[in-house]
Amino acid sequence: MMATHRIPPGTRDVLPDEMRELRRLQGALADVFERFGYGEVATPTIEYHEVLARGDERGAPAAYRFFDEDGALLAMRTDMTVPIARLVSTRLRDSQPPFRLCYIGNAYRAIRPQRGQMRQFLQAGVELIGVEAPEGTSDVIEVLAAALNAIGLTRAVIGLGDADLYGQLLAEHGVSGDARESILRVLARHDLVGLEAAVGQLDIGEGERETLLRLPNLRGGPEVLDRARELGGAAVDRAIQRLATTYEALAPEVAERVQLDLGLLRDLGYYTGAIVEVYDPALGHVLGGGGRYDELMGRFGWRLPAVGFALYLERVHIAQAEEERLGTEQADARGEGTT
Repeated sequence: MMATHRIPPGTRDVLPDEMRELRRLQGALADVFERFGYGEVATPTIEYHEVLARGDERGAPAAYRFFDEDGALLAMRTDMTVPIARLVSTRLRDSQPPFRLCYIGNAYRAIRPQRGQMRQFLQAGVELIGVEAPEGTSDVIEVLAAALNAIGLTRAVIGLGDADLYGQLLAEHGVSGDARESILRVLARHDLVGLEAAVGQLDIGEGERETLLRLPNLRGGPEVLDRARELGGAAVDRAIQRLATTYEALAPEVAERVQLDLGLLRDLGYYTGAIVEVYDPALGHVLGGGGRYDELMGRFGWRLPAVGFALYLERVHIAQAEEERLGTEQADARGEGTT
C-alpha cells in the first residue's frame, strides 16, 4: 500500500496545470494595477508580533506565533495591509504621499479548518495611502472593477457599506461590552439568524430593535439610503451621508456594478468609513474585500488617510472556472457551441 503523507488542514498542494492558470491570473491583475499607477512591493512573511497587534488588535490573536533565537515574539503575517502600513511609515517616510502600492503574496491565519477556511491563502490587492475620501475610495473601487473585468468576472458584484454604522448605532442605543462584540461578530459572518437571536436578548425598545434588524437587510441601489433614513438616528444619518458621498463620486460605469449594503461589516479591526466586499453570484462566496483605514497609519506614527482592497486568488480562480462553465452552457443553449 502506498504511504499517505498528510498536509495540514487548511493548506493545499498546487499542481502544474492549476499553477499555470494562477500565474495567468496574477499576471492579468498585475497588469491592471500597473496601468493605474500602482507599484508592486513585498514584505517579509514574518513580522514582530507587536507590529501585527498594533495594526489590528482583532486579527493578531489569529496569527501563527513563535519565538526567534533571541526570545522575541514573531508572527506570520495575517494580511498584507498592516505590513504595508509599517513599510510606508518606515521606508517611505522621506517621500511625498500619496503612495500607490500593490502586492501579490500569501497570508496565514490560525483558524478552524473544519469550517472550510484556509490557513494559508494567496492575496492580490492595492493600497492607496495619502488620499482622503471620497476621492481615494472611488479611485480604488475603479481599480477593483477594472481588475474584475480583466479576469473575466464581469458579473461579480461590489458591495459598498460603512464600517462605523453598526458600531455607532449600538453605542447610540447604549449597547456595549460583550453584547456589542457578539453582535458585531455575527454581523461580520453575515449570520442574520444569529443577529436576530443576539438582538433579541438586548434590553432596548422595540423601535431600536427593529432598526438593528432591518438595517442589515437593506441592500441595492441609491434607494436603500432613503429607506435607511426613514429609520432615523444620528448614527444612521452620518453613515448614509458618507455612503452617498462615496457613491456619487463613482464613475457611472463603476456605480452600475456597486450594490449598497448596510449590513456589510469586515472582520478586521482597522476599518473606518467605507468598506467593500466582492460577491460572486455563481458561487455565493466572498472573493475579496477592503475599505478605508484612516486611523491605521497613525498607529505607526504617520497620520495619513488610506484605503485598499484584497482579492482571495484561490476563490477567484474557482469563480473564473465557474464563469467559463456557465458561458459554455449558455453558448451551447444558443447553438453557438456546435459546428
